[in-house]
Amino acid sequence: MPTNNSSTLTVSLPSEREIVLRREFDAPRDLVFEAFSKPAHMAQWWGQQGSTLPVCEMDFRPGGAWHFVEHDKSGNEHGFRGEYRDIQRPERIVWTFEYEGLPGHISVETMVFEDLNGRTRIAATASFDSVEDRDGMIQSGMESGAAESYNRLADYLRSMA
Repeated sequence: MPTNNSSTLTVSLPSEREIVLRREFDAPRDLVFEAFSKPAHMAQWWGQQGSTLPVCEMDFRPGGAWHFVEHDKSGNEHGFRGEYRDIQRPERIVWTFEYEGLPGHISVETMVFEDLNGRTRIAATASFDSVEDRDGMIQSGMESGAAESYNRLADYLRSMA
């Protein structure tokens, strides 16, 4: 595991209705993008440490839907769903994100995959309809969940290489 801060998730709030997550990975951009593009890959790393993703349905194309159900290590079930709005391989994915436990609170997330000469930086900007929705997402523990998921992704990328 790298000891520099580039492997650490950073979270910023550039506006009242946005959250930006940034993280670098020790893998080429094509490989990192690939890990986001197929259910067989997503099921290996998406979610908190110790969780599984028994439902991982993806129609990976603009207009296609996705649906994940995560089982956490305590046995709780969490459903998530959305739609792919734009895919520019290997630079960008835009999708909607909705936690099924709070229906109707939908964010739009734009993930940009930046090539860093063999490494990759992901910048994910989530845009919300209201300050309350953004603050609710922050209070949900999303930062620690995202950090755990990205740590799992880093491990998975090493196995894919």
